[in-house]
Amino acid sequence: MASRITRRATLLGIAGALSSPALLRAQSTDAFPTDEAPIRDTESVKRNISAFTQQNWQDHFDELGVGCLLADVTSRAVHYWGGDGETYRLFPSSVPMSEELTKRGYTKVVRKAKNPGWTPTANMRERDPSLPKYMEGGPGNPLGTRAMYLTWPAYLVHGTHDTRKIGRQSSSGCIGLYNQHVEELYEMVEIGTQVRIL
Repeated sequence: MASRITRRATLLGIAGALSSPALLRAQSTDAFPTDEAPIRDTESVKRNISAFTQQNWQDHFDELGVGCLLADVTSRAVHYWGGDGETYRLFPSSVPMSEELTKRGYTKVVRKAKNPGWTPTANMRERDPSLPKYMEGGPGNPLGTRAMYLTWPAYLVHGTHDTRKIGRQSSSGCIGLYNQHVEELYEMVEIGTQVRIL
């Protein structure tokens, strides 16, 4: 029995052949762009797939408690597990600009704020003297619409109005989220939620 080639099958075949180079290029780059020059040596390229991989809280915390939050600096992702044992969320994030600004380890959420005000640290003002001493919450505020304060001074999980920062090394130590994501997370996170910066 002779097979019949239809116009639709031919068009699908052509489209598939044309998209192959684009698919190969997409597979060889990081999931999140960086400000650094691209790596040319294909053996040293690290694929950033963990940002999209569900993790287990048991791999990072001894108990679930009221909830757990993991900020993975390498994959630039925030994982949240609710105290109910059922809730799990995964969000893309911004991370500190350098290893020097990155604090790693265990902490917890001690305070939450809607439309938080922002006080730049002395180091931030030293790097950029044009920064204000204080900025009220609202449009343009670097902390976005919600903030969750940690036991470490000046380290927060917060939103941002500058969506270009998400998925990049762009913060002075904090973990940043899209405003719509931090608003969702804010409603779930309780004071006392365990946090690990990995």
